[in-house]
Amino acid sequence: MKLPQDPVILLSYINTQLRDFYPSLDELCKSLNADRQQLVTKLSSIGYQYDKDLNKFM
Repeated sequence: MKLPQDPVILLSYINTQLRDFYPSLDELCKSLNADRQQLVTKLSSIGYQYDKDLNKFM
């Protein structure tokens, strides 16, 4: 599956996936064959950082 390109939609999609299916960002990236650094960079461009303890972008 191709990930959403719009950062706000991507944020919603990733947080939903993390909440419902994946115990960590690394597991999500591995399963979806997504580049972790690109994902983190794109979401940080709209002010969100990954919180490992909460397993979501905030």
